[in-house]
Amino acid sequence: MDWHEWHAAYDTPGSWLEQRLALVQERVGLALDEAPPGPLTVISLCAGQGRDLIGVLAEHPRRGDVRARLVELDEQNTEAAVRAAEAAGLTQVEVVVGDASLTDHYARAAPADLVLLCGVLGNITDADVERAIDHCTMLCKPGGTVVWTRSRRIEVAAEDLVPQVCAWLEERGFERLWVSDPELGFAVGAHRYTGEPRPLPPGERMFTFVGFDALRSSSR
Repeated sequence: MDWHEWHAAYDTPGSWLEQRLALVQERVGLALDEAPPGPLTVISLCAGQGRDLIGVLAEHPRRGDVRARLVELDEQNTEAAVRAAEAAGLTQVEVVVGDASLTDHYARAAPADLVLLCGVLGNITDADVERAIDHCTMLCKPGGTVVWTRSRRIEVAAEDLVPQVCAWLEERGFERLWVSDPELGFAVGAHRYTGEPRPLPPGERMFTFVGFDALRSSSR
């Protein structure tokens, strides 16, 4: 899968990616609106070109409060994210080229006020979805928000895992704030962490990024 080419669909009017991005950005903006005064930390896993955050932060009144760490393995996408952050004057947005599944990349940023888990849960096994969600209790500070996505399209996912994603989050102390309409071919959700602080252990892999194409092929 060419993940840089895949991002081109964000710029196609009416595409499901354009629609999903609009909903993600809406939730990101609301999370920043509702965050307490003072410095804020944002973490984005498998951040791609940083569109989920940079597009919001560029015009948001809290932009000066936010320090963000975006982790993405694809170098073309990270280059695009760096250019976007620089164009918006977002000097506190750090873009890291690396495996977003490794806890070491977040040691200096966790626990965060906002965790973006967008474009991740549909590209890993169900067992790793639960494991990634468990790590969100370490990535996200109490009172912080996780914004996540997951495909509902039959040609991508063998089943609709969204109800289980919500259940796993809520079993771990996340309060449901909002989940998009089930009639859409994708889900965008926002959950607030109400549990206790948990330290993020070093040297752990939170999931293995497989890719939705490989996952779908293996399930046939």
